[in-house]
Amino acid sequence: MSNDKFVVTSQKVFARAFTLLFFAISATIILTTLVAAVGHVLNGDEATQIIVKIVNASVISMAVFEVALVISKEYGAEAGHDVVVMLRRTLPRFIGTVCVALALEGLMMVIKYSQLDLAGNLYYPVAIIVSSALLLMALGVFLRLAPQRGSDTDSAAHCC
Repeated sequence: MSNDKFVVTSQKVFARAFTLLFFAISATIILTTLVAAVGHVLNGDEATQIIVKIVNASVISMAVFEVALVISKEYGAEAGHDVVVMLRRTLPRFIGTVCVALALEGLMMVIKYSQLDLAGNLYYPVAIIVSSALLLMALGVFLRLAPQRGSDTDSAAHCC
């Protein structure tokens, strides 16, 4: 019985440590993005490029923040959660955030390459956008095929 208690205690300690680590990384991304944006504004860089960079870094920071929330909620809580219920609750938010980040990155590359007349390099951003779409479709397939157990009312899959 003491071995189980040790495992649960160590799980909570590591969950808190990783949660704090990912919160700190998310905050660092936001702070460095704001400092860099101020530097770009002072250098007189184009406002559109600055805004796109801020949005891109903010979405990445949001994905890291979401990972911290998932770790805190799922691993820092009491043991005994059903893995399928946990995945059905947490994957849609995280994968959605990642898909937004990928799509934004792909669109930024399309804009950059078309402004620089590098049409031959458009394969890369198209591949990023297609991979984002495939990731979103894979999430839909998972949510459709994964058994619905317990109460996952906060899941995006509850509508199906």
